Amino acid sequence: MRRVAVDGAELEVEVGGSGEPVLLIQTALVADEFLPVAAEPTLADHYRVIRYHRRGYGRSSPVQGAGSIRRDAADAQALLAALGVARAHVVGVSYSGAVALQLAADWPSLVHSLTLLEPPPVHVPSAAQFLAANAQLVQDYHVHGPVAGLDRFLTRVIGPDWRAAIERTLPGAADQVEQDTPTFFETDIPALLAWTFGADDAARITQPVLHIGGSESGPWFAEVRELMLAWLPQADDVVLAGADHSLALTHPAQVAAALVAFLGRHPIPG
Repeated sequence: MRRVAVDGAELEVEVGGSGEPVLLIQTALVADEFLPVAAEPTLADHYRVIRYHRRGYGRSSPVQGAGSIRRDAADAQALLAALGVARAHVVGVSYSGAVALQLAADWPSLVHSLTLLEPPPVHVPSAAQFLAANAQLVQDYHVHGPVAGLDRFLTRVIGPDWRAAIERTLPGAADQVEQDTPTFFETDIPALLAWTFGADDAARITQPVLHIGGSESGPWFAEVRELMLAWLPQADDVVLAGADHSLALTHPAQVAAALVAFLGRHPIPG
């Protein structure tokens, strides 16, 4: 990956293929979660795929100041400008789904289409439970330290064998996750807790939209799906049977196939 300067920072970027640009915005914690999707031939052989590390991840610049979804969206806009991309398909998963929503609302001329893989449930009916759980994660991190905090979190999300589970899909990623843990707890979770985005903001998104979810992702993300389809009535809806919230890692071929089919229906003019 090479480093590209954006607004006082440098971001690690990998660009592959040719054709219409597709920006894969990095989610929280697992810096290379989109790598399996980016490597799928159905996507990689037909599009210019742009994948990058946000501030505080990998060899990108560290975060300065408080975390912010809006700043992450501004970084994505600045990155595309630095790469000479005037219009792109934008894809976000989980945390980066929030970034993608903000980017599409704030820079509509830049985002030609928007694909969301289960954005975070911060505006659904049970949001208070999700926000409280995240606040507890931050407290665990400060009380027990980064190693214990990370282990407690991933044991809940993936299971006690989380390291082996991550390594099976992304060799070497477990060490990277441990390295990037402070950014997750100190920057990303507070940014998500502070993010405000509602129906009026969503109404500014008039681009084609695709929501991809997993049938086994649980009630929080079932509510997210309902909310996205209500906020964005133009959205196409795909549910992957047997997938959960780790769908970008566990079902990359199905995610890429749904994405490519959607992009084919909404080509960038010219």
